[in-house]
Amino acid sequence: MAAADPIISIKGLVTRLGNRLIHDRVDLDVRRGEVIAIVGGSGSGKSVLLRSIVGLMRPAGGTVEVFGEDVLNLEPGALRGIQKRWGVLFQEGALFSSQTVAENVQVPLREYTKAPQALMNEITAVKLAMVGLGEDAARKYPSELSGGMKKRASLARALVLDPEIVFLDEPTAGLDPIAANAFDELIRNLQQSLGLTVFMVTHDLDTLRSIADRVAVLVNKKLKVGTIAEVMRDQDPWIQDYFSGPRGRAALGS
Repeated sequence: MAAADPIISIKGLVTRLGNRLIHDRVDLDVRRGEVIAIVGGSGSGKSVLLRSIVGLMRPAGGTVEVFGEDVLNLEPGALRGIQKRWGVLFQEGALFSSQTVAENVQVPLREYTKAPQALMNEITAVKLAMVGLGEDAARKYPSELSGGMKKRASLARALVLDPEIVFLDEPTAGLDPIAANAFDELIRNLQQSLGLTVFMVTHDLDTLRSIADRVAVLVNKKLKVGTIAEVMRDQDPWIQDYFSGPRGRAALGS
């Protein structure tokens, strides 16, 4: 794939939940190395879009290419090779409650590699330090962690295979403003230092202002994509209410 080619390319995506149409021929190209934020109203299909890309939901139509490969039609072995190149932070963290933080972080290593335990322990320590968690956190269970620590542990798991793309589903949901701001800074710092492409579902206007290079807004089953300034020029009522209402003006400093 040439450097200028999109790292993710979605064409004509159609998704349904039962008889309900969620996305109606959606197109989106994600550039390598950018932070793109998917926003939209409740039930607009933000998380469904993410799940369709990573293979957790089968769309009714269209194509999804990642790294130039049609991920909807790959053989299982080839798909596993692609999946090793991305990491996912699920909403609420999705940590396994019966496993320690270290064991949670090591799940992808066990799934995709044959690394010995000693090496997995070393990798885990590095990834936890990378997200701001110490050795003491490795031995704890998810129930012993704060909301912010759970997010960081889940991010460490998403990064454990050194992915090129990280998918984040509502990464700051449930965090207080201080913890959310710290997590935004962590994401931006990791994105820049590791050269990550970040595909992020969010409703957090502060996150958009802080770290998003572009925004893709889901309205009326379609995507409208651009910088925040470009999207705000759209006269769609939902977009105007979201970005130009009191909360939007405060978050965006206008």
